[in-house]
Amino acid sequence: MPNALTPEIGARFAAVALGHVTREYPNKPGHVLAGPADARTPAALHPVFHGSYDWHSCVHGYWLLARVLRLFPEGVQAGAIRTLLDGQLTPEKVAGECAYFAAPTARGYERPYGWAWLLKLADELSRLPERRWAEALAPLAGLIAQRVRDFLPIAPYPVRVGTHFNTAFALRLAADYAEGARDAGLSDLLRGTAERWYGADMDCPAWGEPGGDDFLSSALIEAECLRRLLPPQEFRPWFDRFLPDLAAGRPATLFRPATVTDRSDGKIAHLDGLNLSRAWCFRALAAALDPDDPRRPRLQSAAEAHLEAGLPHVTGDYMGEHWLATFALLALDTEPASGPGATEG
Repeated sequence: MPNALTPEIGARFAAVALGHVTREYPNKPGHVLAGPADARTPAALHPVFHGSYDWHSCVHGYWLLARVLRLFPEGVQAGAIRTLLDGQLTPEKVAGECAYFAAPTARGYERPYGWAWLLKLADELSRLPERRWAEALAPLAGLIAQRVRDFLPIAPYPVRVGTHFNTAFALRLAADYAEGARDAGLSDLLRGTAERWYGADMDCPAWGEPGGDDFLSSALIEAECLRRLLPPQEFRPWFDRFLPDLAAGRPATLFRPATVTDRSDGKIAHLDGLNLSRAWCFRALAAALDPDDPRRPRLQSAAEAHLEAGLPHVTGDYMGEHWLATFALLALDTEPASGPGATEG
């Protein structure tokens, strides 16, 4: 594996996140004002997650820090991460986040992308030996998990775009939380929803990929979602039907890294994230195949090509810097792909 996560890379990514998770401005609030009293600063609205340009990026910046701390507990940035978590993940500040979500205008706030990342953060914190941070976040995680339970049964259709509204990505991250929390009911709901939304899909042409502001491949993240949620004996025949020509490098558009023309443009900069998230999906899907499957080297090679395209641009302009390290960490993570569809090797 030419590209792998090392303590040095983890420290570099953590330094990037530490530089922006408490940086309040510039800020892009997805905030609905019901009246003049709702016109407040980001930190007043969100006592914990007011940095990183927007709420969801701040949440997954914290996830990056928690994961680096777990993987490298004696790393260069470990002390700074612990100090941040002690200062920010307190019951009082989390109560402020919960209060925001209690407003009627916040029913759909950050659905589904921010919800999924909050649950992913809660799962990562629960794996650390220091229990106080997971315990502090638990009320907000419980609130968001309930929103997922309430929303999925009334959502008749998936959203297949390559941006924050993609529902496969949300199911994929929420699955980690449900498994870690041993919440069988939520796991069953996530799997049933994935089967309802995607189970009959086949012969995916990947038309429209990439779009001009995608940071997810709607095809690959759907496949990764089903890999995570289905047992291998169900995932593999589904995958064969969904992308039947992968061994021949088709659909060809999935195998060509995206071109980024202006990294100061927040939407165009999304395409760096597309390269990184594709690499993550390619690696996880390859790991779910038998060692002698002809698709496996094709997917591994595609992952490396996309990493080479995306990794040099994790920093450089704040439009990408406030979030890209998270997707780089997903793509480089040395832990094996989790879930029923994962295999050894």
